[in-house]
Order: sequence, then structure tokens, then C-alpha cells
Amino acid sequence: MPSVELTEPVFADTIENNELVILDFWAEWCGPCKAYGPVYERVSDEFPDVVFGKIDTEDQQALAGMFGIRSIPTTIAFKEGIGVFMQPGALPEQALRDLVKMLQDLDMDEVRAEMAEREAQSE
Repeated sequence: MPSVELTEPVFADTIENNELVILDFWAEWCGPCKAYGPVYERVSDEFPDVVFGKIDTEDQQALAGMFGIRSIPTTIAFKEGIGVFMQPGALPEQALRDLVKMLQDLDMDEVRAEMAEREAQSE
């Protein structure tokens, strides 16, 4: 499925109503972003059941600020509404493909249990 441009009004709905969402924070003036864009699009076409969203940091400054984006491109992933991956810098095509496969296989019950355990320890 081709990537979709995400804006603040549809962001939360997209995260909450899709099992796996991969985000690319980018800007028009960013050279590495321009190089990463075609890679991101090719991989998005291989995984029709995954939402690949693109967020223009110039246009969507509130979203970029919410995630503390300091360098672009930055790739962020959500599974079942939970942030599970964040990495600045362009990912090589095979690494992005491998990331999607790993996230598809990620056991979210384990993730939620680990989050609950961390929360209990910090109280």
C-alpha cells in the first residue's frame, strides 16, 4: 500500500485503528529524506496490511515536537497503539523490510507485561 501523508487531525485515529503503523518524519529540504523516500515507498508496497505514514516536519510541527524529532529522517513504529520503535537516520532498504517483519512478529502481550512491570518498579 502506498504511504499516506499524515496530519495532526487524523494522526491519533490512524495509530489507534491500525495494528501496525510505520512513520517517516521528513522535510522537503532534507537531502537524506529525499533519498529515503523511494526506499520507504518500495517497502510500503510490499506490506499492504501495514500503514506507512509520512509526516512533513515543516507542515506538522506539533507532531514533530510531540515526538521530540531532532533529526530527519526519523522512523517511528506503533503496534496496537503502542510506540515500539524509534530511530533517527535513513534505514537501508533491507533493514526497513526486516524491521517491518520483526514488528509483525512482535508479541504485544509481552510488551504490555514489560511496560506494566516497569511502571510498577517506578512507583
